[in-house]
Amino acid sequence: MSNYQSDLLRLLETRGYIHQMTDAEGLDALAGKQVVPGYIGFDPTAPSLHVGHLVSIMMLRQLQKAGHKPIILMGGGTGKIGDPSFKDEARKLLTTDIIADNVASIKRVFERFLTFAPEGEEGGPTDAIMLDNAEWLDRLEYIPFLRDIGQHFSVNRMLSFDSVKTRLDREQSLSFLEFNYMILQAYDFLELSRRSACRLQMGGSDQWGNIVNGVELARRVDGQQVFGLTTPLLTNADGTKMGKTVGGAVWLNEDQLSHYDYWQFWRNTADADVANRLRLFTDLPMDEVNRLAALEGAEINEAKKILANEATALCRGLDAAQASAETARLTFEEGASDANLPTVSLGAEGLTVVQAVTGLGFATSNKEVRRKLGENAIKLNGEVVTDPAATLKAGDKLSFGAKKHGLIVT
Repeated sequence: MSNYQSDLLRLLETRGYIHQMTDAEGLDALAGKQVVPGYIGFDPTAPSLHVGHLVSIMMLRQLQKAGHKPIILMGGGTGKIGDPSFKDEARKLLTTDIIADNVASIKRVFERFLTFAPEGEEGGPTDAIMLDNAEWLDRLEYIPFLRDIGQHFSVNRMLSFDSVKTRLDREQSLSFLEFNYMILQAYDFLELSRRSACRLQMGGSDQWGNIVNGVELARRVDGQQVFGLTTPLLTNADGTKMGKTVGGAVWLNEDQLSHYDYWQFWRNTADADVANRLRLFTDLPMDEVNRLAALEGAEINEAKKILANEATALCRGLDAAQASAETARLTFEEGASDANLPTVSLGAEGLTVVQAVTGLGFATSNKEVRRKLGENAIKLNGEVVTDPAATLKAGDKLSFGAKKHGLIVT
């Protein structure tokens, strides 16, 4: 453990958020003597963020808990391009209207994790704020931007960053549009430094090159010292990327994923990942985290339930966490068929098993459902069903594998 003096870096290190910093000593000194506004950017490429974004959200939460100011930067401008970092191909370009809708939808989740000033009131020094980089990026004039900002970037150096090299080494196209992304992100840091006295940019390890560019740009243009901090790449113990499941992304918004399925994602954490997830995704004191992490055998399931309860309460609210835990108890411990499970409606024309499974979100395609039927992995009211055309009635309970259950309703 490092000998940090500031509450901020001690907290971040203890809970496992720190991977790289541009100037650890300088940031430690600054955080020890004043409120540090720090930001993380989120591009609105979908109506909801997913658990892959959750480390960043929790890091903003820790920043605020340590007495500093979180800045959420929505990428209304950069979202029109899409971050090419470590992507195999260009993102689909989104329209202005879609981006605006996504921004409005995403905003809701931050209110559960961070403290904002009451609407209409001036915020205090540590109240979170949300900005949109479209406010300044949409107004840029191309020639002045190239002259004033572009002169500070070396193409040779930009080509050396891993996020770009990986794409080029695979001989995959990198458009000029995407190549500009890192310059725009650096410019965001410069603007936030000027507008909001922002002194820290945080992000995942894949953002290191972009963050360093911003730190250097602020120094060269304004002579301002700012700092960068990244988190470790978050993977499961088996090396797979966290948050990727057979059913798709684990969304943070409840209209994208039910409370129960969100709770179950955390409950299904592998034994080897429990300690890390408790540190990063809950507010439990470290003494309690260490106690739970030390549990073995069947007792580790209790730690997983606590993880699921704590993580769900943060993102969806305490009521959602308690209801999901009770649903799981009724389903798995008492075998109840009328618990508050995800539901799908029969509709006027009725439902087949295939339609019901996809309607519940347990599978993303009819082909996948038919494959699971052939594997005897789908049950109707506790009995294996293999006929994809089997029809259902209200009150039927459908099970997809051992851990996904849903009810058929009128």
